[in-house]
Amino acid sequence: MSRLALVTGGTRGIGEAISVRLKEAGYRVVASYAGNDESANKFKEKHDIPVIKFDVSSFDACTEAVKKITSDMGPIEILVNNAGITRDSTIHKMSAEQWHQVLDTNLGSCFNMCRNVIEAMRENKFGRIVNIGSINGQAGQYGQVNYAAAKSGIHGFTKALAQEGANQGITVNAIAPGYIATDMVRAVPEKVLEKIIAKIPVGRLGEAEEIARGVEFLVSDNAGFITGSTLSINGGQHMY
Repeated sequence: MSRLALVTGGTRGIGEAISVRLKEAGYRVVASYAGNDESANKFKEKHDIPVIKFDVSSFDACTEAVKKITSDMGPIEILVNNAGITRDSTIHKMSAEQWHQVLDTNLGSCFNMCRNVIEAMRENKFGRIVNIGSINGQAGQYGQVNYAAAKSGIHGFTKALAQEGANQGITVNAIAPGYIATDMVRAVPEKVLEKIIAKIPVGRLGEAEEIARGVEFLVSDNAGFITGSTLSINGGQHMY
């Protein structure tokens, strides 16, 4: 039986591309989502990939979701922590709620999910974990102290967990996307988007499928000697 992969935030944007790519590569895939039932149902019908709704910022919700998936489909052998939100504001205007929402969802979810799958991975002596960081976690970004802190934390989390899993057959890596042509980025005003693209040496936005191809490689057997690494896919915008 093919390995089972869970992609959080896996029904839209980069997450959708990852889910589809892994299915095409022969994995069994489950995609999680937080609240957009209409979008999730369209994704499920279009790609024939099962979906599960839960709040990745809640440890208890993650525990119950992992139990259900494991009961229905078997142990999760591949975990892609992709779920994330933005609540942008300069810090002198940022509320505590905006701070905690982003930290809990973007970074806290990595702990919540990894803690709930790691024991089975250790028992099976195999696991692949890929955490989706961001160029803005590497370089910072005006108006995103919450988001940048969370994504930067993901990179440190990845390196530490990689050391814990290495002798158990578990690899833990991160991907730091640059500006990708998702609906969120396309919604940026045209003049702002032009300025963003002008800073990207390859002269264009990235495609979600380019991130998905990176994930596909890192979860494969061919990547067993790669762990604790961050793969930057950003068109040369930030060389870290």
